Amino acid sequence: MPRLRVKPPFGRSRVSSMVAGILMSVWLLAAVTAAAKDKDNKPAAQPYALIYGTVWNAHDFPAPGVKVKICRAGEKKPRWELVSNRRGEFIQRVPAAPADYRVWAEVKGHKGPAAETTLHIEFDERRDIGLHLTE
Repeated sequence: MPRLRVKPPFGRSRVSSMVAGILMSVWLLAAVTAAAKDKDNKPAAQPYALIYGTVWNAHDFPAPGVKVKICRAGEKKPRWELVSNRRGEFIQRVPAAPADYRVWAEVKGHKGPAAETTLHIEFDERRDIGLHLTE
């Protein structure tokens, strides 16, 4: 005698899809509430200023791959060391407090800084500078 199989009103795959959807919704809700709690506990972002510059060679073309060093006026060691990008540009965040900064470029085979400038930062601002290399 043949056995009769009774199928549930929903297929097994449909039930497992519904369970997976419910579990995913619960997980997503927990993640969103945890992120909202973490957002409230984070300290406010510190303000900063930007030093944005371009290194130019002796023929007034952008100079890529040049080492740029930045320190506060009166310090000997650089706090930040950068390399100019393919367009000769560099950018560095510094604290948004009144201070003077010394920026210079170093080139291999040249003793001392090849180009140097100083600038003053007062608040959270952007200062644009240019460093012109000599032969």
